[in-house]
Amino acid sequence: MDADFLVIGAGIAGASAAFELSKQGRVIMLEREDQPGYHTTGRSAALFTETYGNATIRALTRASRGFLSAPPDGFSASPLLAPRGVLTYAAADRHTAFAAALAEYGEHVREIDMQRAAALFPPLDRAVARYAHYEADAMDMDVHAILQGFLKGFRARGGVLHTGVRIARIAPGWKVDAGATTFAAPVLVNAAGAWADEVARLAGVPTIGLVPKRRTVLMFEPPAGARIDAWPLAIDVDETCYVKPDAGRLLASPADETPSPPTDAQPEDYDIALAIDRLQHCTTLKVGRVTHKWAGLRSFVADKTMVAGEAPGAPGFFWAAGQGGYGIQTSPAMGRVVAALATGRAIPADIADQGVSAAALDPARLR
Repeated sequence: MDADFLVIGAGIAGASAAFELSKQGRVIMLEREDQPGYHTTGRSAALFTETYGNATIRALTRASRGFLSAPPDGFSASPLLAPRGVLTYAAADRHTAFAAALAEYGEHVREIDMQRAAALFPPLDRAVARYAHYEADAMDMDVHAILQGFLKGFRARGGVLHTGVRIARIAPGWKVDAGATTFAAPVLVNAAGAWADEVARLAGVPTIGLVPKRRTVLMFEPPAGARIDAWPLAIDVDETCYVKPDAGRLLASPADETPSPPTDAQPEDYDIALAIDRLQHCTTLKVGRVTHKWAGLRSFVADKTMVAGEAPGAPGFFWAAGQGGYGIQTSPAMGRVVAALATGRAIPADIADQGVSAAALDPARLR
Protein backbone atom coordinates (compact mmCIF):
# COMPACT_ATOMS: atom_id res chain seq x y z
CA MET A 1 0.00 0.00 0.00
CA ASP A 2 1.42 3.35 -1.03
CA ALA A 3 0.94 6.78 0.54
CA ASP A 4 2.60 10.17 0.71
CA PHE A 5 3.32 9.72 4.42
CA LEU A 6 3.65 6.73 6.72
CA VAL A 7 3.19 7.38 10.44
CA ILE A 8 4.25 4.63 12.85
CA GLY A 9 2.39 4.86 16.15
CA ALA A 10 -1.19 5.98 16.80
CA GLY A 11 -0.74 7.51 20.22
CA ILE A 12 -0.96 11.26 20.69
CA ALA A 13 2.31 11.96 18.82
CA GLY A 14 1.33 9.97 15.76
CA ALA A 15 -2.31 10.99 15.75
CA SER A 16 -1.56 14.73 15.95
CA ALA A 17 1.11 14.47 13.24
CA ALA A 18 -1.19 12.41 10.99
CA PHE A 19 -4.01 14.91 11.55
CA GLU A 20 -1.82 17.72 10.21
CA LEU A 21 -0.10 15.69 7.47
CA SER A 22 -3.48 14.58 6.12
CA LYS A 23 -3.96 18.18 5.01
CA GLN A 24 -0.94 17.74 2.70
CA GLY A 25 -1.45 14.27 1.22
CA ARG A 26 -2.46 10.66 1.73
CA VAL A 27 -1.44 9.28 5.12
CA ILE A 28 -1.28 5.72 6.39
CA MET A 29 -0.84 5.24 10.14
CA LEU A 30 0.40 1.93 11.57
CA GLU A 31 -0.24 0.85 15.17
CA ARG A 32 1.12 -2.33 16.77
CA GLU A 33 -1.74 -2.59 19.31
CA ASP A 34 -5.40 -3.24 18.60
CA GLN A 35 -6.39 0.26 19.64
CA PRO A 36 -4.71 3.69 19.44
CA GLY A 37 -3.17 5.23 22.55
CA TYR A 38 -3.03 1.99 24.51
CA HIS A 39 0.33 2.31 26.26
CA THR A 40 0.90 5.93 27.28
CA THR A 41 -1.72 8.33 25.93
CA GLY A 42 -4.56 6.43 27.57
CA ARG A 43 -2.80 6.33 30.96
CA SER A 44 -2.14 10.03 31.44
CA ALA A 45 -3.06 12.09 34.49
CA ALA A 46 -4.28 14.61 31.91
CA LEU A 47 -3.33 18.05 33.20
CA PHE A 48 -2.62 21.13 31.06
CA THR A 49 -0.15 23.41 32.80
CA GLU A 50 2.15 26.07 31.39
CA THR A 51 4.66 25.60 34.22
CA TYR A 52 5.55 21.98 33.36
CA GLY A 53 8.84 21.08 31.69
CA ASN A 54 11.73 23.12 30.34
CA ALA A 55 11.52 26.33 28.32
CA THR A 56 10.87 24.61 24.99
CA ILE A 57 8.16 22.39 26.48
CA ARG A 58 6.47 25.37 28.07
CA ALA A 59 6.60 27.25 24.76
CA LEU A 60 4.95 24.33 22.93
CA THR A 61 2.31 24.22 25.66
CA ARG A 62 1.55 27.92 25.28
CA ALA A 63 1.29 27.44 21.52
CA SER A 64 -1.24 24.63 22.06
CA ARG A 65 -3.64 26.38 24.44
CA GLY A 66 -5.62 28.14 21.74
CA PHE A 67 -6.39 24.90 19.89
CA LEU A 68 -7.36 23.03 23.04
CA SER A 69 -9.50 25.93 24.28
CA ALA A 70 -11.31 26.37 20.95
CA PRO A 71 -10.76 23.33 18.70
CA PRO A 72 -11.79 23.32 15.04
CA ASP A 73 -15.45 22.74 14.21
CA GLY A 74 -16.32 19.08 14.45
CA PHE A 75 -13.21 18.12 16.39
CA SER A 76 -15.07 17.26 19.59
CA ALA A 77 -18.65 17.37 20.82
CA SER A 78 -17.48 18.33 24.34
CA PRO A 79 -14.91 20.80 25.73
CA LEU A 80 -11.31 19.56 25.75
CA LEU A 81 -10.32 21.58 28.83
CA ALA A 82 -11.97 22.08 32.21
CA PRO A 83 -10.85 24.24 35.18
CA ARG A 84 -8.60 22.58 37.74
CA GLY A 85 -5.71 24.71 39.03
CA VAL A 86 -2.41 23.57 40.54
CA LEU A 87 -1.40 24.18 44.14
CA THR A 88 2.32 23.74 44.80
CA TYR A 89 3.45 23.61 48.41
CA ALA A 90 6.80 23.49 50.18
CA ALA A 91 8.08 22.66 53.65
CA ALA A 92 10.07 25.21 55.64
CA ASP A 93 13.42 23.76 54.56
CA ARG A 94 12.48 23.95 50.85
CA HIS A 95 12.03 27.71 50.62
CA THR A 96 14.97 28.16 48.24
CA ALA A 97 13.48 25.69 45.75
CA PHE A 98 10.06 27.27 46.22
CA ALA A 99 11.38 30.79 45.53
CA ALA A 100 13.27 29.59 42.44
CA ALA A 101 10.13 28.00 41.02
CA LEU A 102 8.09 31.09 41.74
CA ALA A 103 10.64 33.27 39.92
CA GLU A 104 10.92 30.93 36.94
CA TYR A 105 7.20 30.59 36.31
CA GLY A 106 6.56 34.32 36.58
CA GLU A 107 3.08 35.50 35.71
CA HIS A 108 1.62 32.00 35.50
CA VAL A 109 1.69 31.50 39.26
CA ARG A 110 1.21 33.65 42.35
CA GLU A 111 2.25 33.04 45.91
CA ILE A 112 -0.63 32.58 48.32
CA ASP A 113 -0.79 32.42 52.11
CA MET A 114 -1.39 29.14 53.87
CA GLN A 115 -4.93 30.06 54.84
CA ARG A 116 -5.83 30.46 51.17
CA ALA A 117 -3.92 27.27 50.30
CA ALA A 118 -5.87 25.28 52.88
CA ALA A 119 -9.13 26.74 51.61
CA LEU A 120 -8.29 25.56 48.09
CA PHE A 121 -7.06 22.15 49.26
CA PRO A 122 -8.42 21.32 52.74
CA PRO A 123 -6.29 18.16 53.31
CA LEU A 124 -3.04 20.18 53.17
CA ASP A 125 -1.08 19.49 56.37
CA ARG A 126 -0.14 22.96 57.62
CA ALA A 127 2.28 21.44 60.13
CA VAL A 128 4.40 20.36 57.13
CA ALA A 129 3.59 22.82 54.33
CA ARG A 130 4.72 26.40 54.99
CA TYR A 131 4.73 28.00 51.54
CA ALA A 132 2.40 27.72 48.54
CA HIS A 133 1.84 29.10 45.08
CA TYR A 134 -1.13 28.64 42.80
CA GLU A 135 -1.56 28.33 39.02
CA ALA A 136 -5.19 29.20 38.42
CA ASP A 137 -5.08 28.62 34.66
CA ALA A 138 -4.08 24.94 34.81
CA MET A 139 -6.78 22.74 33.31
CA ASP A 140 -7.92 19.15 33.17
CA MET A 141 -7.74 17.66 29.68
CA ASP A 142 -10.17 15.20 28.14
CA VAL A 143 -7.50 12.88 26.75
CA HIS A 144 -9.95 10.56 25.01
CA ALA A 145 -11.67 13.44 23.22
CA ILE A 146 -8.33 14.95 22.14
CA LEU A 147 -6.99 11.69 20.73
CA GLN A 148 -10.28 10.80 19.04
CA GLY A 149 -10.56 14.29 17.59
CA PHE A 150 -7.19 13.94 15.88
CA LEU A 151 -8.07 10.46 14.61
CA LYS A 152 -11.49 11.57 13.37
CA GLY A 153 -10.03 14.51 11.48
CA PHE A 154 -7.29 12.33 10.01
CA ARG A 155 -9.86 9.81 8.74
CA ALA A 156 -12.16 12.53 7.39
CA ARG A 157 -9.36 13.61 5.03
CA GLY A 158 -8.86 10.08 3.75
CA GLY A 159 -6.26 8.87 6.25
CA VAL A 160 -6.16 5.15 6.92
CA LEU A 161 -5.29 3.53 10.26
CA HIS A 162 -4.08 -0.07 10.45
CA THR A 163 -3.97 -1.62 13.92
CA GLY A 164 -2.38 -4.87 15.09
CA VAL A 165 0.56 -4.29 12.74
CA ARG A 166 3.81 -6.13 13.51
CA ILE A 167 6.71 -4.63 11.58
CA ALA A 168 9.40 -7.06 10.45
CA ARG A 169 11.66 -4.78 8.39
CA ILE A 170 11.92 -1.19 7.22
CA ALA A 171 13.86 -0.44 4.06
CA PRO A 172 14.97 2.97 2.77
CA GLY A 173 12.45 4.36 0.43
CA TRP A 174 10.54 3.97 2.90
CA LYS A 175 9.10 0.46 2.73
CA VAL A 176 7.63 -1.18 5.80
CA ASP A 177 7.34 -4.96 5.70
CA ALA A 178 4.48 -6.05 7.96
CA GLY A 179 4.21 -9.69 6.95
CA ALA A 180 1.54 -10.11 4.31
CA THR A 181 1.42 -6.38 3.58
CA THR A 182 4.08 -3.86 2.58
CA PHE A 183 3.47 -0.16 3.14
CA ALA A 184 5.52 2.45 1.29
CA ALA A 185 5.93 6.23 1.28
CA PRO A 186 8.75 8.69 0.63
CA VAL A 187 8.29 10.12 4.15
CA LEU A 188 8.12 8.04 7.32
CA VAL A 189 7.30 9.62 10.69
CA ASN A 190 8.52 7.61 13.67
CA ALA A 191 6.00 8.30 16.43
CA ALA A 192 6.25 4.90 18.11
CA GLY A 193 6.51 6.21 21.68
CA ALA A 194 8.61 3.95 23.91
CA TRP A 195 9.37 1.79 20.86
CA ALA A 196 10.69 4.66 18.70
CA ASP A 197 14.34 3.60 19.04
CA GLU A 198 13.29 0.04 18.14
CA VAL A 199 11.67 1.37 14.95
CA ALA A 200 14.86 3.29 14.13
CA ARG A 201 16.92 0.11 14.50
CA LEU A 202 14.60 -1.71 12.11
CA ALA A 203 15.18 1.10 9.63
CA GLY A 204 18.96 1.17 10.11
CA VAL A 205 18.74 4.71 11.47
CA PRO A 206 20.84 5.87 14.47
CA THR A 207 18.84 5.91 17.68
CA ILE A 208 18.32 8.95 19.91
CA GLY A 209 18.97 7.39 23.32
CA LEU A 210 15.31 7.17 24.26
CA VAL A 211 14.67 6.01 27.83
CA PRO A 212 11.13 4.91 28.72
CA LYS A 213 10.32 5.60 32.38
CA ARG A 214 7.49 4.09 34.38
CA ARG A 215 4.95 6.37 36.07
CA THR A 216 2.61 4.82 38.65
CA VAL A 217 -0.91 6.00 39.46
CA LEU A 218 -3.48 4.89 42.02
CA MET A 219 -7.04 5.93 42.82
CA PHE A 220 -8.84 5.85 46.15
CA GLU A 221 -12.02 7.06 47.81
CA PRO A 222 -12.07 10.64 49.16
CA PRO A 223 -12.88 11.42 52.81
CA ALA A 224 -16.53 10.83 53.61
CA GLY A 225 -18.62 13.91 52.89
CA ALA A 226 -15.74 15.84 51.27
CA ARG A 227 -16.70 17.99 48.28
CA ILE A 228 -13.62 17.37 46.16
CA ASP A 229 -14.72 18.51 42.68
CA ALA A 230 -13.18 21.98 43.00
CA TRP A 231 -9.93 20.86 44.62
CA PRO A 232 -6.84 21.66 42.54
CA LEU A 233 -4.06 19.24 41.76
CA ALA A 234 -1.75 19.47 44.78
CA ILE A 235 1.96 18.75 44.41
CA ASP A 236 5.06 19.36 46.49
CA VAL A 237 7.73 21.69 45.10
CA ASP A 238 10.14 18.80 44.51
CA GLU A 239 7.51 16.91 42.51
CA THR A 240 7.68 13.74 44.59
CA CYS A 241 3.92 13.26 44.95
CA TYR A 242 0.71 14.70 43.55
CA VAL A 243 -3.00 14.18 44.06
CA LYS A 244 -6.07 15.46 42.20
CA PRO A 245 -9.81 14.73 41.88
CA ASP A 246 -10.77 12.37 39.08
CA ALA A 247 -14.28 11.06 38.36
CA GLY A 248 -15.43 11.31 41.97
CA ARG A 249 -12.30 9.72 43.42
CA LEU A 250 -8.79 10.94 44.17
CA LEU A 251 -5.90 10.12 41.84
CA ALA A 252 -2.37 10.10 43.26
CA SER A 253 1.14 9.31 42.07
CA PRO A 254 4.63 9.23 43.57
CA ALA A 255 5.74 10.98 40.34
CA ASP A 256 8.15 8.11 39.77
CA GLU A 257 10.42 7.94 36.72
CA THR A 258 11.81 4.41 36.81
CA PRO A 259 13.75 3.40 33.66
CA SER A 260 12.05 0.53 31.88
CA PRO A 261 12.32 -1.38 28.62
CA PRO A 262 9.49 -0.73 26.16
CA THR A 263 6.69 -2.84 27.58
CA ASP A 264 3.08 -2.93 28.75
CA ALA A 265 3.96 -1.25 32.05
CA GLN A 266 2.36 -2.52 35.25
CA PRO A 267 2.34 -0.88 38.69
CA GLU A 268 4.80 -2.12 41.30
CA ASP A 269 3.67 -2.63 44.90
CA TYR A 270 6.64 -0.59 46.14
CA ASP A 271 5.62 2.46 44.09
CA ILE A 272 2.02 2.23 45.28
CA ALA A 273 3.25 2.11 48.90
CA LEU A 274 5.62 5.02 48.22
CA ALA A 275 2.79 7.15 46.86
CA ILE A 276 0.64 6.44 49.91
CA ASP A 277 3.49 7.19 52.32
CA ARG A 278 4.36 10.51 50.65
CA LEU A 279 0.73 11.51 50.38
CA GLN A 280 0.06 10.84 54.05
CA HIS A 281 3.21 12.74 55.04
CA CYS A 282 2.17 16.05 53.45
CA THR A 283 -1.62 15.84 53.70
CA THR A 284 -4.23 14.61 56.14
CA LEU A 285 -5.60 12.18 53.55
CA LYS A 286 -5.80 8.53 54.51
CA VAL A 287 -5.74 5.91 51.80
CA GLY A 288 -8.05 3.08 52.79
CA ARG A 289 -8.67 0.88 49.79
CA VAL A 290 -6.92 1.43 46.45
CA THR A 291 -9.75 1.18 43.94
CA HIS A 292 -7.61 1.27 40.79
CA LYS A 293 -3.91 1.27 39.97
CA TRP A 294 -1.97 1.40 36.76
CA ALA A 295 1.33 2.44 35.23
CA GLY A 296 2.40 3.98 31.95
CA LEU A 297 5.65 4.78 30.18
CA ARG A 298 6.87 8.32 29.62
CA SER A 299 9.83 8.35 27.22
CA PHE A 300 12.64 10.91 27.42
CA VAL A 301 15.91 11.73 25.70
CA ALA A 302 18.87 13.13 27.62
CA ASP A 303 17.77 16.79 27.69
CA LYS A 304 14.06 15.97 28.26
CA THR A 305 13.07 17.99 25.19
CA MET A 306 10.98 16.38 22.46
CA VAL A 307 12.55 15.21 19.23
CA ALA A 308 11.13 16.35 15.89
CA GLY A 309 12.94 16.52 12.60
CA GLU A 310 14.71 14.52 9.93
CA ALA A 311 17.20 11.88 11.05
CA PRO A 312 20.78 12.78 10.02
CA GLY A 313 21.81 10.75 6.99
CA ALA A 314 18.33 9.26 6.49
CA PRO A 315 16.35 11.46 4.06
CA GLY A 316 12.63 11.13 4.57
CA PHE A 317 12.85 9.54 8.06
CA PHE A 318 11.39 11.95 10.59
CA TRP A 319 11.26 11.69 14.36
CA ALA A 320 8.25 12.57 16.51
CA ALA A 321 9.37 11.11 19.81
CA GLY A 322 10.49 11.79 23.38
CA GLN A 323 7.18 13.31 24.46
CA GLY A 324 7.83 12.42 28.10
CA GLY A 325 4.90 13.55 30.23
CA TYR A 326 4.15 16.52 27.99
CA GLY A 327 2.78 14.89 24.85
CA ILE A 328 -0.93 15.56 25.24
CA GLN A 329 -0.74 19.19 26.33
CA THR A 330 1.71 20.01 23.50
CA SER A 331 0.05 17.85 20.83
CA PRO A 332 -1.60 20.59 18.75
CA ALA A 333 1.67 22.50 18.36
CA MET A 334 3.82 19.40 17.97
CA GLY A 335 1.55 17.96 15.29
CA ARG A 336 1.95 21.16 13.29
CA VAL A 337 5.71 21.25 13.87
CA VAL A 338 6.21 17.66 12.71
CA ALA A 339 4.03 18.19 9.64
CA ALA A 340 5.87 21.37 8.72
CA LEU A 341 9.33 19.84 9.04
CA ALA A 342 8.29 16.65 7.23
CA THR A 343 7.10 18.71 4.25
CA GLY A 344 10.14 20.98 4.08
CA ARG A 345 8.55 24.02 5.67
CA ALA A 346 9.60 26.21 8.60
CA ILE A 347 8.01 25.93 12.01
CA PRO A 348 4.73 27.92 11.88
CA ALA A 349 5.30 31.54 12.89
CA ASP A 350 2.87 31.56 15.81
CA ILE A 351 4.71 28.60 17.36
CA ALA A 352 8.16 30.03 16.64
CA ASP A 353 7.04 33.30 18.24
CA GLN A 354 6.53 31.43 21.51
CA GLY A 355 10.22 30.48 21.48
CA VAL A 356 10.22 27.12 19.69
CA SER A 357 13.11 26.52 17.30
CA ALA A 358 13.85 23.66 14.93
CA ALA A 359 17.33 23.40 16.44
CA ALA A 360 15.95 22.74 19.92
CA LEU A 361 13.93 19.77 18.59
CA ASP A 362 16.40 18.50 15.96
CA PRO A 363 17.54 14.88 16.49
CA ALA A 364 21.03 15.97 15.37
CA ARG A 365 21.48 17.72 18.74
CA LEU A 366 21.63 14.31 20.40
CA ARG A 367 24.64 13.09 18.44
